Amino acid sequence: MRQLLGFTPANLAIFKLAFSHKSTVSEKAYAIQNNERLEYLGDAVLGTIVAEYLFKKYPNSNEGFLTKMRSKIVKRKTLNKIGDRMGLDMLLSEQNATRLSRSMLGNAVEALVGAVYLEKGYVGTRNFVVNKILRSYVNVHELESFDDNYKSQLLEWCQKNGQSVNYKLLARYKFEKRDRFKVAVMVNGQRLATADDYNKKSAEQTASEKAMVALGILSDDGDYEEED
Repeated sequence: MRQLLGFTPANLAIFKLAFSHKSTVSEKAYAIQNNERLEYLGDAVLGTIVAEYLFKKYPNSNEGFLTKMRSKIVKRKTLNKIGDRMGLDMLLSEQNATRLSRSMLGNAVEALVGAVYLEKGYVGTRNFVVNKILRSYVNVHELESFDDNYKSQLLEWCQKNGQSVNYKLLARYKFEKRDRFKVAVMVNGQRLATADDYNKKSAEQTASEKAMVALGILSDDGDYEEED
């Protein structure tokens, strides 16, 4: 744990909790024995730290650029990759008697940030995020030119190749008391891909990315947003 954090935690229990997924605890103990509360806290703290980091790193950039850059860093797919590179799968395996999903890695990154915040406060957490996450596992300069608007890319490809593209809402349902959307992307009337997400636009983006892989426009990195 010290190697991961850069310090020895005083409250080890809170860091163990950061890697305890809801699927391994009883419904009765649900609220206090899994990492969802820490994930909630870490999500907010991480977003603030990344925003501050980018604000200082790009003093001449406008709000639109900074917002897009922050989104690229804190989105689920990026956090999943960061969690993988940090080796959080090993810690998750130790704390959970369940099959690990890709999305659990990103959730654990946020929960870990939440745990660090409770132990070290904002300044200590900012140092951890900047040095142990951003500088170690995120190529910020590469992200500057990376286009993650797959819906726009797919539309452009279809227009160039005389193809039609549209999106169909297949289902809207409740999952863990939240609305979840299942959408399909149709190219020339053929369903190429589907995706689920809590946000309809996010589902369309993921479905578009899958469709681009199916069309051979993108290579498959095997890191789509998983259905929980």
